[in-house]
Amino acid sequence: MQRHCFSNVIATEDEGISDEYKPLVFERFKRIGNSDIEGSGLGLAIVKKIADLHNGEVGVEDNPEANGSVFWVTVKKA
Repeated sequence: MQRHCFSNVIATEDEGISDEYKPLVFERFKRIGNSDIEGSGLGLAIVKKIADLHNGEVGVEDNPEANGSVFWVTVKKA
């Protein structure tokens, strides 16, 4: 990560997200996986919008240390 940016990383230890669905998780109203969990599918879309407004980036990757995913967001310092 670069020093002129703020970054946040969150790792999960669940079933993870398959590669085909990773680009979709940041779209509005897209829900991937467990339908028993409540939600509207807006949370990650809001994170992406905020990052975009600040010329930042978001992403999701496989968790290299366990099953699950690693979500990250980076925005430039003002």
